[in-house]
Amino acid sequence: MSKEEKSNLEKKLLFEKKSCWEKWDEKKKQKAFKFCDGYKDFLSNAKTERESVKKGIKIAQANRFISIDEFKKKKSGNKIYFVNKDKNLALVKLGKDLLKDGVNFIVSHIDSPHLDLKVRPLYEEESMAFFKTHYYGGIKKYHWPTIPLALHGVIITKDGRKQEINIGEKEDEPIFMITDLLPHLARKQLTKTLKEAIEGEELNIVVGSIPVQDKKIKEKIKIAILEHLNKKYKIIEEDFFSAELQAVPTGKARDLGFDRSLIAGYGQDDRICAYTSLQAILDSNETDRTQICFWTDREEVGSEGVSGLKSVFLESLLLELLEVSNKESSLKNVYKIFERSEALSSDVTAGFDPDYKQVYDPRNSARLGYGLAIEKHTGSGGKYSSSEASAEYVYKIRDILNKNKVSWQTAGLGRIDEGGGGTIAMYLANRNIDTIDCGVALLNMHAPMEISSKADVYSAYEAYKAFFKE
Repeated sequence: MSKEEKSNLEKKLLFEKKSCWEKWDEKKKQKAFKFCDGYKDFLSNAKTERESVKKGIKIAQANRFISIDEFKKKKSGNKIYFVNKDKNLALVKLGKDLLKDGVNFIVSHIDSPHLDLKVRPLYEEESMAFFKTHYYGGIKKYHWPTIPLALHGVIITKDGRKQEINIGEKEDEPIFMITDLLPHLARKQLTKTLKEAIEGEELNIVVGSIPVQDKKIKEKIKIAILEHLNKKYKIIEEDFFSAELQAVPTGKARDLGFDRSLIAGYGQDDRICAYTSLQAILDSNETDRTQICFWTDREEVGSEGVSGLKSVFLESLLLELLEVSNKESSLKNVYKIFERSEALSSDVTAGFDPDYKQVYDPRNSARLGYGLAIEKHTGSGGKYSSSEASAEYVYKIRDILNKNKVSWQTAGLGRIDEGGGGTIAMYLANRNIDTIDCGVALLNMHAPMEISSKADVYSAYEAYKAFFKE
């Protein structure tokens, strides 16, 4: 066999894994860079679930989507959006017949690991004031001390007013921090495991140190902080009980590397898939089949609660769509739609990190810059806590991507028994919807600053757009 024949045989038989930067011409590279400018802006300005939904609504309205309530009044058009509890957003392009054709769902989550303030957070100790926190999602606790933090969220005051809070993002605003022990006194701390070195109850945020000038007051600094908050926001201490305040890393998403090929930013798990799926439905052509881009919440803590994917909001949404489509609005018909629907669970996965090779299966791990990452299943150990896409459905997705010349790669969440993790895929599959995980590979997943490749961001957008048009 000649060298040429061997080369042709390899091309014919082998699955080629090649970097997008090697395959793409300069024009396509520039498209990816330009697309990622919009993504970085979204990432920098949508650091909580509420902020993501608010930003998403604004983008949807600019693209002529109307709320379901307005749609019912007008009874015209086919582009609708739904909001649930200010933490779920669904963008819908209605097809011809929901019952006959089903739905193409792309579902991603907009919650990210962060620090929540406890319900009674403010206290004073040793001439300083602090907020106590309770971490949300899977974090490495040692990541959070000594980095600059901002406070984002809402407070409902005693008189029922909703105060939006965003402090620490602008240069003229204060930031907040968690302290850590200096190396000179950390001899015992340094002998502990990484998991034990910083305890959850030690993630306390410094918020001030100037006391009120009143000898009769016992907690002078705490009162000074409350006085400041009362003057600016009309807040009293009891109002913290009806608040949702998150401490998140301050600052914007930034280009990473001399060649600017990477993005560093907070919350890329999973707002990277939320943004790309949003842009995909905005840019997709209308089809006979209904298209739904759905942003869910609470994925990082098991999808429980009114805004998680275990809630019945998805069923409620379809009941409303049946009603406006002049079909019988019944759960029986909703389940028929689920049965005829297909979904992408668009979530991130672990990118292969050469500094930690021992925890990866190099043949089955995604690389940054190689395109959309597809996982047939997630879970841990013996495939616990996951669904698994069928051979038929994997083929269908693979065929869509190949026909549309989308760069893609296979992925897996590390070596067997090293750990693992789940996604929302199983909650879609539990509704009898064919589902597969596909998203973007990250480095530093769940850290305050995660890393993605611009090539993968753009490939995800291309893939989701291709899926919607099928």
